[in-house]
Amino acid sequence: MSFFGGLDTEGYDRQYTDRQLTQRIWTYFVPYREQLIWVAFFTLLIAGAEAAIPVLVARVVGDLSATGVAAAPIFVLTAGVFVVGVCSWAANWIRRRITVRIVGNIVLTLRTDAFRAAASHDLSFYDEYASGKVVSRITSDTQEFGQMVVLVTDLVAQIVQALLLGAILLVIDWKLSLILFAVLPVVFGVALGFRRLARQVTRTGMRAMATVNATIKESVSGISVAKNFRQEASIFEEFDQANRQSYQVNVRRGLVLSLVFPVLNAVSGVAMALMVYAGGMSVAAGIVTAGSWYLFIQSLDRFFFQVLNLSAFWAQVQQGLSAAERVYALIDAEPQVVQTDQRTAPTLRGEVRFDDLWFRYTDKDPVLCDFNLHIRPGETVALVGHTGAGKSTIAKLTARFYEFQQGRILIDGQDIRTFDLASYRAQLGIVSQTPFLFAGTVAENICYACPEDAVLAEIEALAKQIGDGEWLESLPDGLQTQVGERGALLSMGQRQLVSLMRVLVHRPAIFILDEATASVDPFTEWQIQQALNLILSKTTSILIAHRLSTVKAADRIIVLEDGKIIEEGSHDGLLAGEGHYASLYNSYFRHQSLAYVEQARKMAEVEE
Repeated sequence: MSFFGGLDTEGYDRQYTDRQLTQRIWTYFVPYREQLIWVAFFTLLIAGAEAAIPVLVARVVGDLSATGVAAAPIFVLTAGVFVVGVCSWAANWIRRRITVRIVGNIVLTLRTDAFRAAASHDLSFYDEYASGKVVSRITSDTQEFGQMVVLVTDLVAQIVQALLLGAILLVIDWKLSLILFAVLPVVFGVALGFRRLARQVTRTGMRAMATVNATIKESVSGISVAKNFRQEASIFEEFDQANRQSYQVNVRRGLVLSLVFPVLNAVSGVAMALMVYAGGMSVAAGIVTAGSWYLFIQSLDRFFFQVLNLSAFWAQVQQGLSAAERVYALIDAEPQVVQTDQRTAPTLRGEVRFDDLWFRYTDKDPVLCDFNLHIRPGETVALVGHTGAGKSTIAKLTARFYEFQQGRILIDGQDIRTFDLASYRAQLGIVSQTPFLFAGTVAENICYACPEDAVLAEIEALAKQIGDGEWLESLPDGLQTQVGERGALLSMGQRQLVSLMRVLVHRPAIFILDEATASVDPFTEWQIQQALNLILSKTTSILIAHRLSTVKAADRIIVLEDGKIIEEGSHDGLLAGEGHYASLYNSYFRHQSLAYVEQARKMAEVEE
């Protein structure tokens, strides 16, 4: 087993150099240049105040050594240290307040960019990568990035203070200072040695946390299925394994990061001991005064504190850089659906043509081969066939959710790849096999993509055209009824009606329906068919049909097998042909017909 087993990178992950990351991060700071100038100003004040304290103390110590103990110098020293401390505190408070605002804005922008990129990725992206891990990059990793930004702002203050203290040390004793500066490359070299290891363990720790998030999301989303099959212990075990793996990885990460300061302290301790010894010998020899030596020791201590922070910076900052790297990888992930042009789609009539189309989800599994189909404007086409025949693929390609490999799809005679996707999809109405509702009211779900001029009264009037509005009366609060998470408070039939109403209000040019396979009572099915008829009368429709009533309502039935059209025609004509459709009818649709129900009833009476 490897040191970090089971935590593979995502396919869209990429590695950036520190320079690339730094340059890109800086673009987020550019809008806040004025605030950064104020941060720099207050940083200088803090640095000056911190450097002034040992100078004041050293000056008084020198005076006392020369003149003896006196109350006045001690009072002046106390007052001076107090004033400097208050100024330092006030400047630090203002600096941090500005910094927090800058960091908040930068994290907000980065998280917005990451979510916008995630929302724009193709469906194929989410087929391949767990959505929980994507969520982790948008939430946890952007937060880690914000902490790094705070670290960077503190770094600026430490650099200024180190420079001021270094200058003071040179003034006191330039020979000792040169010895000190000769040791610094060793300190920085040790710190840089931790940099690559720190990046590796931090990156792996974030992958482990993303796995935990993905496991939680999947478990909570499927909790009803787990309870139905009494698998609560199983999903807990899956979470526990991911959680323990994250724990082990992050303990190792903590071990690596916690080694940085002890190692640097050991190196700096040796260097400081040498400086103290050399300085003490200089005082004994009368080369420097006791006050100057005290100033040197105090300044040296503060100087080494800043140097250690600077040295440890590259190890500590890897956490933020790793987070930025993961977020930028999400933003930079290349889309598989590529538009050759970005022109706004005109108002569509709804003519759809598949022209010698080839498509496969993977290199080894072709789905459509040299596929041709012409759908006229306003025509309703039902796609039928066994599972894997290519029905859903045709619908998804029409919606431009996937990139096809060869051939063309023409909408009103124009290549679908030349349309701006947002303006094109704005004229599509899509209902998936499992209707998805957002938490909120029925009205809010119906109006999810309503035109701006839509009003509640119009929506209610449309809703009442379906079954004389009886489905609304069955809801406790009508259009204001809460649907719950994923529509859990509504029946499957009610969810289908809300999804169809959403499309009806949208008034699309092309309607795509992957009909639900779940059974509903006859009255609800009648209401659903009414809603469908309202949509079908005004659109070009592609229906993946699972109900006999939907198949019969189609102008043309397309029978698919292994990605090819093997039959097409009307319901009665295809039945009379006694081909593949007749076989499908007997397998999937016949039991839904009134004739079949009546025949079954008579047979039951005979048996009795």
